[in-house]
Amino acid sequence: MSISDYVTGIQHLGLPTRDKKNTIEFYKGLGFTVEFSTPDGSCAFLKLKNIVIETYQNDGAKMEYGAWDHVAIDVSDIEGAHEAAVKAGYKIVEGVNFLPFWENGVKYFTIEGPNMEKIEFNQML
Repeated sequence: MSISDYVTGIQHLGLPTRDKKNTIEFYKGLGFTVEFSTPDGSCAFLKLKNIVIETYQNDGAKMEYGAWDHVAIDVSDIEGAHEAAVKAGYKIVEGVNFLPFWENGVKYFTIEGPNMEKIEFNQML
């Protein structure tokens, strides 16, 4: 199977920030709501209709055009998608990991695109 056989849609766009509070307020002004925030407050997921932005505190954030860090794509089977990515020869930046986000957590892995962009594949558990 190819990696596209596992894709179900866009999960989120990752946006590092030096000022998470200001970033959240800006996107709230555009109509986004905070759908999830980590217990330590370092990361928040903002949602407007079918658009989700993950913003997280990063004191090294670029703060210039091109500052988006990654695009995350939903998949139905993270292990199957990872295996397909490895077989296809994609450069794996980060192997399958777990984060305790949302109700049951998420598993994800990241590959590098041709422009050094990061593409995260994400399965909500």
